[in-house]
Order: sequence, then C-alpha cells, then structure tokens
Amino acid sequence: MLDLLRTYTGHPRKGFHHLVLPQQTLLIYTSGDSVVILDACTLALIRVLAFWEAFPGLRHSGEEIDSFAVDSGMKIVIVAMGLRIACWSLAGGRTGVWRIHSTLVLPKDTTVMALDCMSGLLAIGTADALSVHTLNRQDDIMSWTQKWKCRVVPLSRVRFAPSLMSIAATTLRDNSVRIYNTTSGRLTQTIPHPRPVRDILWRLPRTSSRDDLMLHTITTDGTIRVFLPVLDQQNYLQLHGALDAYSSLPLSFHPSSSKNSAPPTGFVLDREVMCAAFARILKDCDKNSDDSGIHRLREIHDEGWDLFLHVHEDGSLIVGGVANIDRRPPTLVRSFTLLQTPPGSLDSCPADLCILPHPEPNKLTLITSSPLESYDVSPISFFNVRPEGIKLIARAGRTSHDNKAWESALSKSSSSPISRFVRTAEGRCIGVVREEGTELLLVTERGSQLVLKERFTAATNLVVLDKGRSFATYDGTSSLLKLHFDPPSTLKIPTVKSLFTTVTNGQTFILGITPDYSIVRILANIPEGPPTASPPPTPILSSPTTQPGLELISVTKLPLDNQELKFITPVDPMGWTDLYNSGATASNQAQTDVLLSVSQDGELVFWALEDLLSPSSSRPDSPSKIGELDSIPKPNQSFWKRTGTVRTCRKGLRIAACSSTKKSVLVVPLEEGEELTIWDSKESEFASGLEFRRVLDPSEPVNDLDWSATPDNQSILAVGFSHHVEVICQKRKTYFNEDEGWDTCWKLEIGSMTPHRISDSIWTAHGSLLVGAGPHMFLYSQPKPQSKPPLVDNPDFRPTEREGLWEYVARENGPLEQFHPQMLLQCLLWGKLELVKDIIVALAKHLESGARIEAWVGLDLDRFLSRGKAALNPQVGKQRRARYGSLFAQREIDSNSNDEGTFSRALVKKLLDRLDSNPLPHLTPNEQAHLCVLIETTLEVEEHRRALDPNGLRYLISMRSFYILNERLRPPVDTDSVSVKSTATTGRAGRRERLRYRDMIWAFHSESEDLLLSASVAATGGKMRWCDARALGVFVWLRSLETMKTHLEVIARNEYMNDDKRDPTDCSLFYFALGKVKLVHGLWRQAAWHKEQQLMLKFLSNDFSQPRWKTAALKNAYALLSKQRWEYAAAFFLLGGALKDAIRVCLKQIGDVQLAIALARVVEGGDDGPMLQEILRETVVPLAFNDGNRWLASWAFWLMRRRDLAVRILVTPLQDIANVLDVEIPSIGDPNYDDTSLALLFSQLKMKTLQTAKGTSEISGRTEFNFVLQIARVFCRMGCHILALDLVESWSFARPAGGVSVARANLILPPTPSSPTSFTVPFALAASTRRESKILIDMEMLTEPPTRRASPEPEDANEPETRAEAKSPRLSRLSMPGTRGESVLEELEHLKDEGDLFSRKAGLGGLMKSAKQNVQVPEFDMSSFGF
Repeated sequence: MLDLLRTYTGHPRKGFHHLVLPQQTLLIYTSGDSVVILDACTLALIRVLAFWEAFPGLRHSGEEIDSFAVDSGMKIVIVAMGLRIACWSLAGGRTGVWRIHSTLVLPKDTTVMALDCMSGLLAIGTADALSVHTLNRQDDIMSWTQKWKCRVVPLSRVRFAPSLMSIAATTLRDNSVRIYNTTSGRLTQTIPHPRPVRDILWRLPRTSSRDDLMLHTITTDGTIRVFLPVLDQQNYLQLHGALDAYSSLPLSFHPSSSKNSAPPTGFVLDREVMCAAFARILKDCDKNSDDSGIHRLREIHDEGWDLFLHVHEDGSLIVGGVANIDRRPPTLVRSFTLLQTPPGSLDSCPADLCILPHPEPNKLTLITSSPLESYDVSPISFFNVRPEGIKLIARAGRTSHDNKAWESALSKSSSSPISRFVRTAEGRCIGVVREEGTELLLVTERGSQLVLKERFTAATNLVVLDKGRSFATYDGTSSLLKLHFDPPSTLKIPTVKSLFTTVTNGQTFILGITPDYSIVRILANIPEGPPTASPPPTPILSSPTTQPGLELISVTKLPLDNQELKFITPVDPMGWTDLYNSGATASNQAQTDVLLSVSQDGELVFWALEDLLSPSSSRPDSPSKIGELDSIPKPNQSFWKRTGTVRTCRKGLRIAACSSTKKSVLVVPLEEGEELTIWDSKESEFASGLEFRRVLDPSEPVNDLDWSATPDNQSILAVGFSHHVEVICQKRKTYFNEDEGWDTCWKLEIGSMTPHRISDSIWTAHGSLLVGAGPHMFLYSQPKPQSKPPLVDNPDFRPTEREGLWEYVARENGPLEQFHPQMLLQCLLWGKLELVKDIIVALAKHLESGARIEAWVGLDLDRFLSRGKAALNPQVGKQRRARYGSLFAQREIDSNSNDEGTFSRALVKKLLDRLDSNPLPHLTPNEQAHLCVLIETTLEVEEHRRALDPNGLRYLISMRSFYILNERLRPPVDTDSVSVKSTATTGRAGRRERLRYRDMIWAFHSESEDLLLSASVAATGGKMRWCDARALGVFVWLRSLETMKTHLEVIARNEYMNDDKRDPTDCSLFYFALGKVKLVHGLWRQAAWHKEQQLMLKFLSNDFSQPRWKTAALKNAYALLSKQRWEYAAAFFLLGGALKDAIRVCLKQIGDVQLAIALARVVEGGDDGPMLQEILRETVVPLAFNDGNRWLASWAFWLMRRRDLAVRILVTPLQDIANVLDVEIPSIGDPNYDDTSLALLFSQLKMKTLQTAKGTSEISGRTEFNFVLQIARVFCRMGCHILALDLVESWSFARPAGGVSVARANLILPPTPSSPTSFTVPFALAASTRRESKILIDMEMLTEPPTRRASPEPEDANEPETRAEAKSPRLSRLSMPGTRGESVLEELEHLKDEGDLFSRKAGLGGLMKSAKQNVQVPEFDMSSFGF
C-alpha cells in the first residue's frame, strides 16, 4: 500500500566505515548528531543511532559528531562529540537491534578529533594529546581505562596496525605521517609527504604469522605510496613504490592539458575481499577457459597482487597493481596498470570509495561517496572492460543532480533538525523548514523522487508559490515578507504566526493569521510562466505592474459575532487543486473553502473568499509600501463568506485540520487519553456530523495531522505520532455490520529505524507521504508493480503485487460493482428483484466467457432507476402487463431448463459452482458467502414469489446472512450447553447472538408469517429451541395468538428432547405458560433419575386453581430464587398465577426481554394485556431510546396502539418524541440515521393507517426532505450511488392535500359494500401514490392527543389588530439592524416548517372528516351478488 521508497538521511561528510556480518554488510557514517547504518548493497536504511541516546542532555544542543570509528572484530561503533564518547554494539548479532555498549567522558576543554578502535583498544586523538584506552568489564558494565597519554600536535586521523603494535596518525599542521608505539606511546618514526595526506591504511600481511608493518598512504594529488619495513629494522618503514595516476596514461590525460580539471582520487582495494571473491569465481570456472577476464583473475589471485584504483573527474577508472609486496627482499616490488575504463563508468569522482563483499558469491559491491552510491561489480566482465562489468544499483536519497547543489547538500544546515513541511497546493514542491536553514524540494518521477531546488537561510515562516517557481519567507523579528524572485521584493506586514497560500480567480494570495486572529491578505504578483493548455481566468485584482512583487490587500476579521476563537487553520487544498490545473471557471474556484475557524466551544465554521468588490473599491489607489501600514484598505464588505457550520461541543481542542471535502479532524486531550474525532460538514437534525471517534493511548500524543485526497476525491488522513504514522481512510458502510466509518488502513512505523521523534509528515503529489524525524526524511510511496528490475536510483524499492493506497481506498469506499453482495442486497430490499435476476444472469455469462472480472461492464444504469423505466425500455411495460395479465397462473421455474440466457435453477447452480471453485477477487470470504446466499435466496424468492411478500423477503435475507456469519465465526464450544439459561454472547469477537431488531420488524410487518416461521424452523435444523427463537425474534414478529401458542409448545418439546436426560425443568416454564400442568406432571413420571421426581409428582398432582396451592407455588418460587434457579422460579410464579413476578424475573434476573414478551403475549392472550403494555412502556421504550434503536421503538409504539409515534420515531429526533411521552426516558443514545431501511419502512407505514397518516402529518415537509437526503448520503457511504440517485428521483412526498366534500366523496366511492377495516381514500394524493387507495382505520376520530406542539395562533382571531401585533415582533426582528444573520435564517426556516405543518394538518383533518362520514357497514344482502 505504502512502501518506504527512499530515506534522506544526509551524506557522509566525514567518510564512512563498513561492518561485515555473516549475512549482510553494513555501511556506517555520521550525519549531524546521528550515526546512519545502511545495507551496503541496497543502501536501505537499517538503523539510526542518535548521540543523545547515550547522553540525553545533548538532545537539543545542535552539536554534530566530530569523529567515529568501527571495531569490526567486536562489532562496536564508537562516536565522539566534544569531550564525550558513546559506543553501540549489536544485540545478539541482529543487524537492526543496537544497544548502548559504553560511554566515556574526557576531561574538560577536550575535543576529540580522531578515533580508532580495534580488539578492545581505543585510540583517541585530541587537539594536544594522543591516548589509548582499554576496555574493562565489571559487574556486566563496560568501562574504558586510560592506558597512556602523550602530548602531540593536533591530529586529524589515527589508525591501529593489524598487529596492534603501532599507531599511525596524521596531523593538521604538516604533511607527515607519525608512527607511535602502542605499548608506550613513544613516537618511533615520522614520514614526510610532499602533499597533504588524505588517508592512511595498514596492510595485513598475506602470511598471518608475520607482523610486518605495511602502510599505504594516499595524498591529495591521488598518488598512492607503499611503505614496507627495512630488512634489518622491522619497525622502521621505507618507501618502496608509488602509483601516480598519470604515469601510465597518454599525454592527453595529463593535467597539463586541462588546467582546470580536478586531480584524480586514489583508493586501495581491500585485498582480502578481492581474493575471496576471485577464489569463489575461479572455483566454478573451467581451468582451460580462454576468457581473458578469467585469465586475469587467476593471475591476480595466484600472484597475490595488490590492486589500486584511480578515479578521474570524467568518471573513468584506472586499475593498477603492485606485485611482490610480500616477497623478500622488497626490492622486487613493481607496479603496473591493469586496465582503464571509458569515461562515465562512475557518475562523478568520489571522495570515498571501498570494495565490499556481495550477497552473490560471484560479485562485489563498490561503494562511492558523495553522492552515496552502490554498484554491482562483476569481476570477469570488469577486467574484460565490458560495460556490464560495473552497474549502478542504488543511490541513497540524492536530492539533486547538480554538483553545486551537492556542495550545498553537504553543508551543516542539511543535517539540522526538521521543524515542519510546507507544500504547494498540488503537492509538487515541498518546503523543508529546518532549525538552521530552509530548502525547496521538487517532487518528481510520480512522487518517487525529491530533487533539491534551492537552499537558503532559516526563516520564521515559508510559503511555496506557483508550483514551486517561487517562494516567500517571513522574518518574525522584522515582520518583513520577502518574495524570492528575480528581482526579489519585500513587504512589511503585521506580525503573523502562520502563513499559507491560496489561489482565487487565477491569482495567488498569501494569507497570514495574526495573534488576535486577524487575517492579512497579500497579493503575490508573479510573472506568467510557460503557456498552459487552457488560459487562466481573468483576474479581478490586476497588478499595476508586470514586475514581481507583493501587495497588501486587506487586514480583516471573520464575521463571527464576537465568538472567542481557539485557532484558525487553512483548509488543505489537496482535493481541489485540479480546479486550477484543468482551467476551471473563476466561480468554481471561488466556491472552495479556504479557512476553518474553531471556537473555544468547539464550533467549526468554514470560510471561502468572496470577491464582491470591484477592483477600484477593493484596492487602494497605490500599492502599499514598506512600513506604511496605515495605507491598508478598509473595504465596506467582508472578504469572507460562511459556507458551513458544525457544532462539535468539544472544548480544549489542541489540534485541528480540515480537508478540501469539508472533513475535519479534531484532537482533544482527555483524562484517559487524547480523543481523535472526524466530522463531516453536513450537520442536520439527522446527522451530528460525527463520523469517527477514538480515544488514543495517553503515552502517544498526536504530533501532526495532514489530509490528502484520491483522484476521485476520497479523503485520506495521516495522523503522526512520536514514532509512527497512521493512515486513516473512510470505509464503506455495510448493512449487517456496525463498523466505524473510518479505520486505520496502514501504519508506517519508523521507531525501529530511528530514535528521533516525528516532527511533521505531509502528503505530496501522486499519493506519496514524506515523514520528517530529526534531520532525516522518509519518503513513502505507493507500490509500482514491475516485471523488470527496480530502477537503479530506487534503493528501498521492493517490486510488489500489492495494490496501492488509492486503489485500496477506492475499493474500500468507492462505488460498488453491480454484482457486489451489498448492491444486490439493497436492490432486493428495495424491491428490484427483476434487476437482481438480470445482474446474476449477466455475471454468469461473463464468467462463462472466461473474461476477467475486471472487464465487467454491467447493466445499463438506467435499469436501476424506478421512474421512466418503461419509457426507456418499452419491453418493461409489456413484461409488467404480462406478469399481471394472468393473475391465477402458476409461474414456476423449470429446473431442467437449458436456456443459458434466462434466470433458471441450472444457471444458478452452475454459477455457484464456479464461484466456489474460483472466488471473485477483492471480495472477503464473508462477502463471497453473502454473494452465494443472495443468489440462492433470489432463486428461492422467484420460485415462491406468490407466497412471499417483500417484507418477508427482507427478513429471509437477513436470517440467511445471520447464520452465514455465525457459521464462519463458530466458537469451539458444545452446542448442547446453549439453552435458555445462556443469554450472553458466547462466540468470538464479531459473532452475533441474535438478529437485529430491524430484521425482526420486517417479519412483523410481513403478511407471510407462516412461510417465515417454516423457513426459520428449517434454518435451525427443524428443532427450534428457545435460544434459536430468541436469536430470530420469533415471538417479536409473530402476530397470530394460535401460532404463538403452537410454536411455544414446539419449543417446549424441543427443550425437553434436547439431550438424553429428558429433564422436565428445561420445559416447565413454557408448558406452564400454556397452562399444561398435567403434561409436565406426566413428564416427571418418566424422570426416575431425577432427585426431585417424588416431590414434583406429589406437588403437581394438586389443583392450582385453588388459592392454597397457588400460594404454595409462589412460596416455592421464592425458594428457587434464593437458590438462583431463575428459569424454574419463573415457572413456579406462572404456576401460582403471578405473571407479573415471572416477567420481573425474566427481565431482571435472566435479562431476557424477549422471554418476558413471549410469556406476556401467550398468557394474556394477545397484545392488549396490561403486563405486555407495561413491558413495552417501562422496559422496551426506554431501552430503545437508550440504544437509539428506532426500529425497536417503532415496534413498541405499534403494539401500544400509538402508530402515529411508530411513524414519527423513524424520522423525528428522539428528544422530540421523548418530550411528548408520559414515560420516563432516563437517557437517549446516539440518534442513528445511518440505516437506509428506515426510509423504506417509513414509506410503507406513513399512509398505511389513519394513525400513521396522523403521525406523518406532524412531520414537516422540510424534515422529510432532509431525511431523504440523509438516506441518500448513507447510500453513497455504502457504495450504492445509483440507488441514492434512484431514491431522490422516485421518492414521493405523499400527504393529504385537503379535504374533499361529502358529495364528491360519495361520487368517488363505489357502490359495493365497504369493509369495516378499510375505505377508499377520499383526498388527493401525489400522482405516484394515488393507486394506493386503501387505508386502515385504527383510531377514533379526533380523540387522540397531538404528539407535536401546535402551531402558534393569535389570541383573538377576530381582531386584525391583534394578529398584526402578534406578527409585528417577528417582522421587526427580521428588519432589526445588527442582529445575527443566522437568527433571520432560523426564523425563516421556522416559518416555512410551520406553514408546511399547517397544510399537512389541514389535509389530515379533511381525511379524518371524510373517513368518519364514509365508514358505514351495510347489512349483508344476498341480492347484492345477483343470484
């Protein structure tokens, strides 16, 4: 998703060392106050060691490491800064785990200038002394003890001899190499050189038994000198050879022919590494091979030549050799040139170079610096002078191809800690603000490379302008804003604490926020660049001059009505920058939000620039000059327009950020940790705006927030912590799972690589993320699958087939494919069965053709739209007429049909087999299983479409999905242990105990009760127990009393037959509820094994209709309560006729609301019993409000005969409903409107009965309109965008339009006998619902109290003056100057809502009046049938 593509960890300004491990070779160098450890082959970052880890007091000192060394034998890294020395060692040989080994503090006023360590000996060179320390271990603590110290001139480098008998050192004062005795510190020899010595290296003798001193020195002119011991004095070195880079070259290469050319650089190639590689190659080669390269390798290896390398300015290489160094006498030493490569073999002439082992045995690794590059060297091809002999593999974080820029990159400021990042709107240029400098980086190669454009001195604030063509810096001490252009310009502005830029009407503006939250607006006049494809919009504010410059436009404040601001932050422009790149109109650009203001009370307000002023009125007569702050224009109108408001009720905000799609993230400190919340700007009575909430770990505070957007405008948030960054993206909502709307899709961890804390992170172009920690930068980019090897300048790139971040976000939150199970599910729920069948057939054909699923085209989108379908496709109308033409025709699917183009059982079976063998990509296992079930369910519905109504279909789909999910998450427990006693969820995380009440309510409103009960029993294996009935909500949705009694008896029998024990106590509760005491008595006769058999047989033989035995049953019930036998106690309460006590046990002790409802409905014989009403009123309704469950509340109100509330609860805010109830509501939960089925149920119920019509009339039209828009947004969040379009296009705002006269109604009514439960609707409806002419009468006319406050009316309707006076305060309030703008808007909205409500109530009055007049039941007359 996001791979670490590059690391910018500075450059080895002090050289580098290496450490050879069994499986890897490490490259080590210093940068600033840190040690950087890389993989030598790939230059991938392994670890950063910070000096302040050993000395925490130096964390912010700003000092740099002076010198460092590596002990290859003990695998220790030694680093010195000032007078302090810190050592790290590998922990257990693991390359990425380093621990502090030891520390050493030298005397005061001492500065370490040179270090070397070998085998536990540490040589330290300072400005006036050379000392040697030894390593000691005491109580597992490592310490250094000084062995000796001598006075010397300032040293620049020290090197231990392999035998540890001598130390070679160079000084800063002369060109000499000094040799010291390691034991005593005595100076034994001084070797003068004609030029400064650039490096010294000891040579290990070829014979390990010899301790001869052999030294190589390299001077600044590239000459390599070989010093060997004298025969009669082994400790005295004498010059025996020198390799001049020009001695074997033609005259054209001599420096005299090119006076300005730099001298070549000489290097000694490690003889041990070369010989080991040559030996491995020659071992696998044919000894008789004629290859010249193999012949040369064998000669070098057999003769034991020492190899040396010279690199010229043009990148050409000269390899020289010295023979007979190990022979005696040394007079036989001779030097020669082996080969010369053409120019360009290396990119440039490096300052440091070494040859290292390669993971592949037949190759070598060549490391050069600077720039730091890694090359693969194939010895055979290299010595044949072939181009493939040396190949660039990796380049570490190079930010420029310009050598002059590289000199700047190697400056001290490049290793200064990063403070923050800034970028251009499109993210193609990054400004890096460091503590000691600032630099501009261009984002190239599709976000995979950063190129250094410019480096300049430090600034308080920085803004990057015009896609990186220019920039402006602000100096806080002088309040000067400087535009860096040719020529530069400056402008004195008020003191600002933040700066950012925006583009409006084709012009670039710099906006500054002052400490008192005033907004400084500055026009940046930048000359036009190269012509673009489309001309920019005509600017409103034109510059009076063509020269680049800055112009102060205004200093204004936001019109916030004296609200106390917490801060003002810019809106991240990453989502709408395409407006400017695509030549959008000025009006489109002006609509984009620029600022987000956050008040102390947590109110978020979005602001856009509003250019209402003409150029003459919005600008002064002359541009502002430096220091002339009095010339700031004072416009008559505000530049800022409020575009949205969100009330979060959050106080004490610490950080906030806003995206271009108006997604806002807030961080608020709490006692348990910081709260991270994400808000949407679309706040309404149906949505608070809160989309995501998480309380973070208190040990990990949030450092920074940054928004980005995908090409399809999906928001992505990067949350930076101390050592990691979490990438959070929006997730698609699902119908069955209640997951959070946002989730962490990726976590970028840098804690294992660096101890530096993350200072800032920022999104760049093409979805890359740049992370700054200390002085280093980490560039994460989306993976780019490649069939070829990675590019040579991609050191950390790993070829991968994983999808990128944008693809992942689009898959998780974008529009769904038509065959996606969620799309099919919503289509089935909304009655689009024919469409689902066509999608299934199209999917089967597509897979049958062998095409990839990515090539899926799908059906025409017009098929998803409800209206205009027949006009678009004439065949639809014909099919509909044909379907209803033969009402009593039996339509069945031929199971043996071979027609591959129609929906049939054969087609479904073949499709399911193919999906089982080859699952569709990008579908989770659950989604794959849901897809198969929906296909099967569609077939089943088609086969039984005459018996199953739409609501029954919805329940059946939910039930199937419920069992699929639980089957996949089945816990390893014994199913026999599940009984009525288990009321808690026993599965693993994600497993649900029961269906949601939403799914149960669908069955409650279904007319296919018997069929649903049969399907439910079949789903439980034919033996439904109470745990199954509770999971499916059977006794919530059953309406027939006889069916409830019959099924409860079935459940009792299954509980009794559940195991081999046949325990009567398991079924007594249900049988007693049915009044079948004698049956239980008979069951006890068969329970001879039970210890309570005799007592129960004797007790149940009594007549419990007598008060005496009822009292005895109640006493036993209380005794069972004391023994915590809850179910058995409830059974005895029923036996004693105490239904209320039995229900109280079910609610409080057992905690099973459904069990209490089932007992009340069965025992009381219906839904009007006092106990059931008490359960609904005192338990179910408060529970529904506490959980924010509108479905459960609607069901409860329906059974309470308050069906007006059953409709209103679906749309009206819960608090408004609670205010009109006579039931105490202790708490109200989250008012969840994120369920599209709420609109579906509302559309079914709103005109179903008189009560529901009454409830609908009390919902204003604007409220219903906003409700539909909210459901459409939820559809989009679910990925069903086309269904959202269909909803808003086809929704009917059906309501009574006014009363109809009785004469007119009598003309409309047919002469046939009317039903006592329905009548023809005698009022006008919307055209789309006039065919629904039947409405149930379920209320007495004008007897129900209103459930919504009445509209305000005048006190005396007969006096016009009174009405005028009643209206005058409102009118005067609207015209009162100085009032808040939102007060006027709120009053207007109130008037609109009241007017709409009045018209609805008027229509309802006509409806009820007509219904009351027309509901007449005539006597039955056989003559009416015409016999």
